[in-house]
Parts: sequence; C-alpha cells; structure tokens
Amino acid sequence: MTDQGRAQYGRGEPLGASYRLVDLLGTGATGEVWRAEHTATGEHVAAKLLRAELAADPAIVERFVRERTVLLGLQHPSIVRVRDLVVEGDRLAIVMDLVAGGSARDVLVTAGTLPPRDALTITAETLDALAAAHAQDVTHRDVKPDNVLLATPFTTGATGDVRVSDFGIASVVADRQRTTTGLLGTPQYMAPESISQGRSGPAADVYGAGVMLYELLAGRTPFAGPGTDFAVAYRHVTSDPPRLDVPEPLWSALATMLAKDPSARPAAADAAATLRRLARQLADAPALAPSADPDSFTEVERPATVVRGVRQDAAESGPTSAEDAGPAPELGPAGSQTVIRPLARQPLPVEREPEAPPRRRWQRPDWLTNRMLGVGALGVVLVAALVVGGVVWLPGALGGDGTPSDARTAQAASAYQQDRPLPTGLSTTRKATIDPERGTVELAITYAAQSATLRGPLLEVLPGADGRADCPAATWTGDEVSGARNQPSLTGVDARCAWALSDVVVPAGEDLTVQATVQLADVLDQAGLQEWLDAAGAATTAAVTDDTVTGTAYPVQRLQGVEVRTPDRTVSQTTLPVTLVPVWPSGADELNPLYRSPSTGRPSEMLTDVAGGESGVRFADGCSGALAVSSDGLVVTALSVAPSCTVRATVGNFTNLESSPFGITTRD
Repeated sequence: MTDQGRAQYGRGEPLGASYRLVDLLGTGATGEVWRAEHTATGEHVAAKLLRAELAADPAIVERFVRERTVLLGLQHPSIVRVRDLVVEGDRLAIVMDLVAGGSARDVLVTAGTLPPRDALTITAETLDALAAAHAQDVTHRDVKPDNVLLATPFTTGATGDVRVSDFGIASVVADRQRTTTGLLGTPQYMAPESISQGRSGPAADVYGAGVMLYELLAGRTPFAGPGTDFAVAYRHVTSDPPRLDVPEPLWSALATMLAKDPSARPAAADAAATLRRLARQLADAPALAPSADPDSFTEVERPATVVRGVRQDAAESGPTSAEDAGPAPELGPAGSQTVIRPLARQPLPVEREPEAPPRRRWQRPDWLTNRMLGVGALGVVLVAALVVGGVVWLPGALGGDGTPSDARTAQAASAYQQDRPLPTGLSTTRKATIDPERGTVELAITYAAQSATLRGPLLEVLPGADGRADCPAATWTGDEVSGARNQPSLTGVDARCAWALSDVVVPAGEDLTVQATVQLADVLDQAGLQEWLDAAGAATTAAVTDDTVTGTAYPVQRLQGVEVRTPDRTVSQTTLPVTLVPVWPSGADELNPLYRSPSTGRPSEMLTDVAGGESGVRFADGCSGALAVSSDGLVVTALSVAPSCTVRATVGNFTNLESSPFGITTRD
C-alpha cells in the first residue's frame, strides 16, 4: 500500500491498552496500516485500522468481531499471523506480525517482470496460504501483489518468504452471505463471477492468484488498458486474456486459473502443486520484457452478459442495450487499489439479447385425436385421486399442527458471539453448533489473552432457551478444564444458570478453547441459536459486571482496574511502601490488596490469576531520578528530596498506572 492523503491517526497515539502507534506504513480503501509498538515488550507489530466511516458502522464492527476467532485460527507459514483485535470507541484495528521484506508490488515496481521460476514460486506459496484458509471456510476476496508480503527483501531463487496479509478484511466489510450489492475488491484482480453475480468463493481467490501470476510475468494485469476501473472489470467478464510468450504448459496452467467458469478452475492446493512443478521445469527461463497495454481485446463467445449494477428499472423492462444503460461513469483510471463501492448508480453496458423468432400459434398435432384427449383426462383424474388418498392415508407424515414432521426437528446451524475485550486482556468468543441427530448444542468457548497469562476460574452463564426458568444441563469436555455449577455462597456471584470453569490457563498472546455439550432441544434453527448464544454472552457479562457483588471471585473477568497507593510522604534513603489495590465493579477493595511492595511471602492468588504473579508486576520512577527501582522492578527506594513524586506501574495487561503525588523529605 502507498500513502494517500492525510492520516486519520497520529504518531504516538495509544491503540487499546497494549499498543502505541509509531509511524504510518500505508493507506488503502479500508484503512491505514501503522507500525505499532507493544508498550510492555517494545516489540513492533503492524496494526491495520479501519477507516472511521467503516468503524462507525455497527454491522461492520459486529462482523469484524465475529471473525476474530477465524482470523486468529489461520495459522500457516505463508499467512501473516493475526495477533489481536482492538475495539476501542470508534477505532477498530487488527494487529498482525510486522513483515519487513516489502510486497510483491514493490518487487514489480523495481524489477518490472520476474523470471518464470520466481513468479511461479511466489504464486504457488500464495496459493498455499489460500488453500489453508479455504480449508477453514475463509476466502480472501482481494488477492493481489499488494497483499502478498515477503519476509525478507526479494532475491531471485528464494523460497518460503511469502506472507499473505489482509485475510478476512474484505470478507468482513462485505456481506456474510458472500453476495454483495456493490463492487468490493480490486477491479484488476476480480473474478468474472464476482463482477457479474456478486459471488466470491475459493475459485475467485484462485482467479486473483492467476491475475497476479500474469502480472508477475508480463508486468501488467491481463485486462489493463484504457478506461476506468469499471471498464477493466467489464473485460474480466467479456474478454479473453492476451496470450503471453511463455511455454505452452505454463500458459495452459495460467489460462486454467483464469477460466471464466469458476468450476473449471483448479483448487488452490492443486494449482500450487502444478506451479511448483513448472517452476522446476522452467528454472532457467528468462524474464519477459514488460508488455504494453493492448489497444483492444478479443471478445469471448458467450450469451448476453448482465453485469451487476445495471439499473433495476431497466433490467425489469426486458432486454437492455448499451444505449439504454448509458455509458459507465468516469471514475478515474483503473489502479491496484481496493474498491468498495455500491453499483446501483454505476451501470455498465449490457449486451442485447438476440431477438427470438416470432412464435407461431399452437396447432394440435395429427396424432392428438379426441380419443387420446379423453384417455389423458381420465389419467389426470386418477392421479389426483391417488394424491388425495395419499394425504388421507398417511396422517403420520404431518405433525399435529399440520406441518411436516421433519420441519419440527432441529436444523444444522452455527452461530457466533464475542464479548468486548476485558481490562485484564481477556477476549471471549463463543461458537454454537446444532447437532440435529443428538438434539443438542455443541458450544465452543475460546479465551484469548493479550500481554499476560490469565488463569481461571472463569464464569459462564448458559441460560434456558426463550428465557425459560429451567437451566439446561451441560457436559464440559476436555482434560485440562473442568466445569461445575457456580455456588453463590462461595463466590458471591448469584447468577442463574451459571457455571464455574476451573483450571483455565490462557498463555499470553495465545488462546484456549473449552467445549461443552448443552441439552437445548428447543433451539431448532439458526435464528433461535443466535438468540440463545447472544443471551448467554449478555448474561455472562451482566454477572461479572454486577456492582452489587463483593468479593474476589473470578478476577480475570471482574477486575476493572488497579490503583497504585503510596504514603502521602516518605523519607529519603528508605524503601517506599507501594500497594496495588484491585478495583471491582463495586469499587476499590483496600482490604484485599492485589500486591504489596516490598513483598513478604507468596503473591496473592488474584495476582497470579490476572498477571502471572510477580513476573507481571513492574514499577518505574515517575520522579525524574528521585526514585530508584530494583533490577527486578519490584522494589522502589526514595533517593533524594522531592516535593512531588509519583510511581508508575504495570500489572499484567494494566499499563500506564500511576500513583497519586507524594513528597520525599529528609529525616531531619
């Protein structure tokens, strides 16, 4: 991506509780990419921030949050690893590994074209990433050289450097049904079915990889030429790609990836294997000279094509000519930027259907005599009688309310729900799937931690369906985590249908999935399942944020903050007492401190749960050298006289903590 216009965010701004923006790397149609720094470790990462107008759309935010678990689950050597999702006010950012070797676009800008071996290798490794994503039902939707990054600066013959980025970005912005009402993607790389029908599945990703391979070989995309981005998009549907001067096996593989019919394209894994074989065969083939854009394109032989975006009134009035539709609007030259644009006001030419010959008035054939008509009528009467009799004879096929009995059984369906990240750094994603054969709901809860290892117990509320009083039975599976009913007399949390999950350990920067089988026979369809799962998430959130609850149970979910307490005054050359006070929904709890410095004995169980123990605590001088901090960051000593000092602290995911001002005096 390249810088475009003024950045919406500024250097040094915080991003969530754990990151700080360092410098702008690039901008695109969906947002800005920044180099960000993890405030606790100093590690640099890449953060893609959605544009403000997109982040302000609740539907887009909801889809982004629901996709988080899917994106985190895309683990493959050729995929840029997604680390975290930050949702903060009007900001929505996806945090990824920082890949420092540039992009395939940068390589094209420098080299113009690549030798077949390198072009095939880069595309094959891109297809490896796509195949891994397709296996998890994730499509990229915007495959292009800009989104293919390299781990190290490009050198000819290198392998294993490809890192595909931006998985899920386009899918999140688009409709979850994978059918859009507008053009989403980059016109230079969009598959014909994406343009003409709004469909974008795995085959469309393979097509995008084929366009990229063509560009790496020729220095231009197959349908680049005069006109706007919509003119280019139209050529994907109506024109054949110009032939390149490459060996026939290579052109055959490339043409197959660029087939107009999605079913004629190979799967990503098969295409990758083919390209690797060709890379070995063409190891010594030289790069082509960069190709100029052609003045015209060969039209494919096809029936009339309708492109999404033609006026609805024109479409309903019958066959439409190019003159009827009007010219495509001038939207600027086509480029490599992703386009997210509704098409309802952007008509494209539509070919006129060939006129059909006039219909002749129907005439009765010679063989259809009056006798034959009589026999046919008798047959119709007999068939009708059998149908009516079947309804009378087979009452068991209908339920008591007259609906088919099959419609009264549960349907296979899935639902997703995610809570907002908690102050401790815990993120919770829930996925529920109906098992029609068993009449149960299979629940998978994924917990993710940010900068500190988090430990249980954790609370989960599994309400009855439709708000019923009866709490469903649940069987928790797995060797590491056990589930039991929450006991209000012990925890102080009095929530109906609540479960306590023990022995939960979520390592820093990783996630853990807990599974349960829930007896919910009344949840029969997708809508009911989603309603129940949303209710489960809302009930759990309400339970852990209840400000009437006192006590220290479930600190990973209930802890809202940490206060750094010191005496109002201390003496120089002495150790400074520091107390970390937990803040619950009900307020600060001075009677049950999280930590005291200097410490005596073992750290509190709460500190172990939310920060991994003393290893998660660090103090820092906030007094310009008047304080000294031990090498382990746990003991603070007052050095010199100062009228007003503060102590800074980090406790697990709680960063930038600071005490109230205090003074340092001498013993005299």
